[in-house]
Amino acid sequence: MEGLPKEAIEQVAAYFQVLSEPTRLNLLNLLRGGERNVGDLAQACGFTAANVSRHLAILTQHGFVLREVRGTSAYYRIADESVYALCDLVCGNVARGLERSARGREAFARSMRRAHGAKR
Repeated sequence: MEGLPKEAIEQVAAYFQVLSEPTRLNLLNLLRGGERNVGDLAQACGFTAANVSRHLAILTQHGFVLREVRGTSAYYRIADESVYALCDLVCGNVARGLERSARGREAFARSMRRAHGAKR
């Protein structure tokens, strides 16, 4: 981001804002397996078709997904697969943080057990 003008930084922030909604991340993850229509996506994620449509409209507007109408159904697919590389990078970072937290909690629990055992 070094050297980017303010307008570009704002566009980057808007990109991440779109990804900050768990429902949209869920939809992107479902579309990883290939194109699907609103009904399929709604059933797969347990949300209403109206809710899914609203989130898909935002994803389409920001260039994450492409929409194609066939008959009475609209099908959605990923527009740029690089979003998965970004999500995988972030997920890996989150997983490492959770592992560190779990190790820290376990070390704390061991020290508490030792401290309580020494007092007895």
